[in-house]
Amino acid sequence: MASPTEYTKNKECEVKALPMKDKERLIREGKAYWFFPDHVAEQIIICGLILMILITITTLFPAHLGEKADPFNTPGHIKPEWYFLAAYYSLRLAEHFEFLGAWAPKILGIVMQGVAIALLLMVPFLDRAGRERRPSRRPIAMGIGLAAVTVFIVFTLLGYYI
Repeated sequence: MASPTEYTKNKECEVKALPMKDKERLIREGKAYWFFPDHVAEQIIICGLILMILITITTLFPAHLGEKADPFNTPGHIKPEWYFLAAYYSLRLAEHFEFLGAWAPKILGIVMQGVAIALLLMVPFLDRAGRERRPSRRPIAMGIGLAAVTVFIVFTLLGYYI
């Protein structure tokens, strides 16, 4: 076993590898200090100071990102991601029913999407082919599925280009 002086001369050796009495001696001499609570308290104080500085800076100089958002006025150039474009176009399509009243576009746009989902949920009840798996023997299910995919693709393309 190496002597304490060999430990302190060896730069690669850590204080945690020393026996307890040598650690206490190095701490008394001021050459080392305890990890807890000394180092932990020091880090907590540093983090608190940085947090106070950041809060002060953000309070005195707030970030101005432009005019405030208006949830009732969506700019025309904003479009959703591709998987929402069909729903987006159905909402835009419902705007043509404004002659029924101011409520009609909002309600009809949501109701049209609900009816489409309800129709897809009713497919198993409309097609009573039983356990048949071949698409050629399930014309109702294939027709509804093909129509749903076609409407989705057409509405997605129209939502993207219009």
